[in-house]
Amino acid sequence: MSALPEIKTDVVILFAGDSGDGIQLTGSQFTATAALYGNDISTFPNFPAEIRAPQGTTAGVSGFQLHFGSIEIFTAGDACDVLVVMNAAALKADLKQLKPGGIIIVNTDGFDAKNLKLAKYPVGVNPLRDGSLGKYEVYEIDVTKITRTALADSGLGTKEMDRSKNMFVLGYIYWMYNRSLDNTIEFLKLKFKKQLELRDANIKVLRAGFNYGDTVEAPMNRFEVKPAPVSKGTYRSIMGNQAAALGLIAASQKSGLTLFYGTYPITPASDILHELSKHKNFGVKTFQAEDEIAAVTSAIGASFGGSLGVTASSGPGIALKGEAIGLALMLELPLVILNVQRGGPSTGLPTKTEQADLLQALYGRNGEAPVPVIAAYSPSDCFDAAFEACRLALEFMTPVFFLSDGYIANGSEPWKFPSARELPDLTVSFAKNNLKEGEKFLSYKRNEKLAREWATPGTKGLEHRLGGIEKENETGNISYDPENHEFMVKIRQAKVDKIADYIPLQKIDNGNVKGKLLILGWGSTYGSIKTAVKEAIAEGFDVSHAHIKYLNPLPKNLGDLLRNFDKVLIPEMNNGQLIKVIREKYLIDAKGLNKIQGMPFTSAEIKEKIKEIIA
Repeated sequence: MSALPEIKTDVVILFAGDSGDGIQLTGSQFTATAALYGNDISTFPNFPAEIRAPQGTTAGVSGFQLHFGSIEIFTAGDACDVLVVMNAAALKADLKQLKPGGIIIVNTDGFDAKNLKLAKYPVGVNPLRDGSLGKYEVYEIDVTKITRTALADSGLGTKEMDRSKNMFVLGYIYWMYNRSLDNTIEFLKLKFKKQLELRDANIKVLRAGFNYGDTVEAPMNRFEVKPAPVSKGTYRSIMGNQAAALGLIAASQKSGLTLFYGTYPITPASDILHELSKHKNFGVKTFQAEDEIAAVTSAIGASFGGSLGVTASSGPGIALKGEAIGLALMLELPLVILNVQRGGPSTGLPTKTEQADLLQALYGRNGEAPVPVIAAYSPSDCFDAAFEACRLALEFMTPVFFLSDGYIANGSEPWKFPSARELPDLTVSFAKNNLKEGEKFLSYKRNEKLAREWATPGTKGLEHRLGGIEKENETGNISYDPENHEFMVKIRQAKVDKIADYIPLQKIDNGNVKGKLLILGWGSTYGSIKTAVKEAIAEGFDVSHAHIKYLNPLPKNLGDLLRNFDKVLIPEMNNGQLIKVIREKYLIDAKGLNKIQGMPFTSAEIKEKIKEIIA
């Protein structure tokens, strides 16, 4: 055993096991403890696609990867330093993620003949005994046996005892990285406040795991990762879906409007409903509808009544909402649509990440139906992006798309959250009856932003007709006039285009404003691109990075910025969608780097492409 811990600037740990092994809880607890300690963090939970995937199989492996350090962290890490596996299937599925010379912590009970067979190792082959792990540092621990021994006098059954084995692993990792147990103990006291025997059992096993590091005779290393230097402020760990929910609440409070959230459960957007339902004290109204169409139309109805109407889904659900989104556009009512993207098409890869719904957000409705689109780029940015989507919807009386994806929705990072006074006011003024005698209310008369007035039901004298049939300019009466239809199509497009006057200009995130190569990204590729570009610049490569948040309309200066570079590379987790928009709008021969594997880019993949292009 090392007398003093070895100092590390950053570490990547991957916890892996069956979905019933408490892997996500283990990872999230270590994340919370590291965040309280002051480390910068990025996480990547990876769930099996099936709700009840067969235990012991590679299809049933649940993973939680976290990257923490004393330096600025932008991704959950390309490869892990430590791989914690609860069974043979977890080792088989995730060994490729481990760096050469990395540490493997093994629950040996998960490598019996049954587990080896379920993981489809050849008969008679055990990776712990055949020398195939020779290039790694392997720590074998019979976690199951030690957990049962620790709880022998607890009165719990074997099944209940085994549910605590993830706490043993967590306790041991806390020992390995010199972390306190206090935060997790407080968590367990709160979680099991009505089940004292489970509270005591989990705390006892957590401590047993920590103490194991000190008492075991086999040599095991300890490490220390110092706190990261951060700007002053109050921080919390935040997941993307949580941040989006809080952004919606903040917009509701700053606008003075009731937040109505109409939704239908779908992975990976469901946690937004779970979070919003906890905040009824802010007047939030949540409605779980019978289907996707009812969800979006209920939100449209709420907006008609003067509330902030919001709905959310993932790609398949957005497809079902398409006609109603077109209706909201024709009504010219504020509506925020959150699309937490996942692998597709159809059911696709429901628990895996993808960026394949950009063209759906831009064009996925019948007729000419332009809708503003904003994309979050990190878990904490989901707050700002959701707040901004609400601002645009309210100021321009239009539906607005907010794009996230499974990677940032379920990922987490430290967030220096703003105070209420730091957020801009979202001033909302409903139409008032200032009509002179004989005047009629013109429901589609527009202001300088080309937005019509928001006239709520019951306002005397402001009665007007709404519906999906084309409206006559200004009066809002039904109109089949050909020239009027063309005029209304053009003015709805002009309203969206005008938003470009009210959003920030595009900036370079990293690197020079002119040069050989620009990496242009959007959404959750941000961390991988930023890391790759920073490393490439440090090695002397002439490369820069810009990340687009406003995808419709695009920032006014984007074309000029792109023309400052000899070449443009656009990495996307799809088959090439933003690249189509950039080529069509700016006539720039951008090149694509595409990955469609349900997994985020590694920074190494992008860095390799940078070197290839510049060389």
